[in-house]
Formats: sequence, structure tokens, C-alpha cells
Amino acid sequence: MLVTLTPELLLQAYTQGFFPMAEGQGQRIYWYEPDPRAVFELDKVHFSKRLLRVIRQERFEIRYSTAFERVIRACADRPSTWISEEIIRTYIRLYRTGYGQSVESWLDGELVGGLYGVSLGGAFFGESMFCRVSDASKVAFFHLVERLRGRGFALLDTQFANEHLVQFHVVEIPRREYRQRLKGALALPCKFR
Repeated sequence: MLVTLTPELLLQAYTQGFFPMAEGQGQRIYWYEPDPRAVFELDKVHFSKRLLRVIRQERFEIRYSTAFERVIRACADRPSTWISEEIIRTYIRLYRTGYGQSVESWLDGELVGGLYGVSLGGAFFGESMFCRVSDASKVAFFHLVERLRGRGFALLDTQFANEHLVQFHVVEIPRREYRQRLKGALALPCKFR
């Protein structure tokens, strides 16, 4: 049975620890709940000295949730992607309800990097990032972490670990622990924007 992807279904899935990805020729939607789950400990995220120098230079203007559709489409603009048109349309609808978020790096009036995800209670579910200028997505990620810390978020879920995320000290935790952390984070009255 095929189920239509809706913002309501997405929110329900996130509260249970699931997220969608499209695969294959027809970009069919599959639901995932990895074990282990990759997360960031917000007080232990590591940023290199070089990146901190770039951030201090304030080369990029950082904006929050001002160009969500452009960010998600930029994230999908690659030879192989799990971000189908159905996912894009549904997350744009989710953004309009206040749950979809983006952090954007702008340079000379151009969107050059960023990331998007979903905020729900004190949990942020990072979905994807893109970069058109060196360090633009890393700077956006730094500002995401700072915003989450400053607003009392408890969980930054990145779903899967990869080589890129290792530099920031991503950790993997068992599904059972993830579910416990998720439950606690969802109970927090945090606001992203």
C-alpha cells in the first residue's frame, strides 16, 4: 500500500524515530530508523581552529529559514539524491507550518551554502546540506549548533554518520538510547524561529 507523504505524517514519523528517503528509478519513499543512530552531543560538537577563524571573519551572512525552498532544492541538486520532488513538496509544506527550518550562508547577496531540517520540541532533525563556496555549509552548521544550544534544544539528530560529520565529532548511539533521548527532547518547549 502506498501512503501519501504529508506534513502530518512526517511529524508523526519523526516523533517515533523514523524519517523518509526516496530511492530507485521511481523515487519510491522508504522509511528508516537506523540502529545505531548518529547524533551530535550539543556541548561536544567540535569545530576546527581554521573554521573558527573563518567564522570570526564574518565572511558569510547567516539567515534562518528565509530561503527554505532554495536550500532544499540545492541539497537535492546532485547526481544521486534521496530527495525526490515529492519529498521537496512535502517539506516545503512542513516549512510553511513552522516545523521545517533552514540555516543559510549568503555571500554578496547569493545563497552559497546551507542546510535544512525539522524542529520539533527540543529536537532538531538535520536532513541535508549543500555548499557552493568553500566552508559555507560548515559555517551554517556552526550557526545551527549555536542556535540550538542557545534555545535549549537537547537533540541534534543527523541520522547516519559519515566522513564529513566525523570532523565535528558525530557519535552513534543504540536505537533504544536514541528513543529515550528523543522522548525527552520532544517534551521540551523549544522554538527554532
